[in-house]
Amino acid sequence: MGSQDKFDIEATLRKVEVFSSASKDDIHAIAMLGIPRSVEDGTYFFFQGDPAEYLYVLLSGRAKLCQITPDGQQVNLRTLSPNQLFGAVGAIETEATYPTCAQALEDSTALAIRSADFRKFLETHPRISFGMMRLMTGYIREMQDRFSELATVRVEQRIARTLLRLAGQSGRMSDEGLLVELPFSRQELAEMNGTTLYTVSRTLSAWEKTGMVKAGRGRVVITNPHALVRLAEELEK
Repeated sequence: MGSQDKFDIEATLRKVEVFSSASKDDIHAIAMLGIPRSVEDGTYFFFQGDPAEYLYVLLSGRAKLCQITPDGQQVNLRTLSPNQLFGAVGAIETEATYPTCAQALEDSTALAIRSADFRKFLETHPRISFGMMRLMTGYIREMQDRFSELATVRVEQRIARTLLRLAGQSGRMSDEGLLVELPFSRQELAEMNGTTLYTVSRTLSAWEKTGMVKAGRGRVVITNPHALVRLAEELEK
């Protein structure tokens, strides 16, 4: 790996939330543990059920974490953007398998770090171990919230919360408003919310008429974020 590549990787690692307390030497040591791995659009960093031999930090591109249900349906759990760590279960639990698959949504590159090597690193770096614990706790809380939403929250609220969650993960401002590029189809958006394609399309069309969003192919622009937040939380106007 050239010096420029090393510099770019270390700069990315400094932006990873888990490594927020890491020293300059820590970041350098983590960078030296990994090797860049590139995958093409639509291919996978790993599959659900594979041995969790590596963890990854996304350097460029986009990816998604997804699960395959017993009846063969794919459920999208999280969209990944650069500077995010994923697939770290093997660094916490020996002989773990990946509970999800990780699929590239465009040509992407990630730093691949062998789980066993990173586990040894954590043993001597307790501050980063706490960062890993916070990451895992956040994922568990997010999954709990989503299961609770499926059982107790109206479908319009669930869709609103999903869009806001995606906006928080990978949204960016545009001239029209807060742009959320959807790395999946409306059918998959429906599956994420336990509803049908018809309901998602009908809901987005209704929101467009009220000026809350602009929906297009593979994208949603949130033109009135405050209104969407109010809907998501059922706040009074």
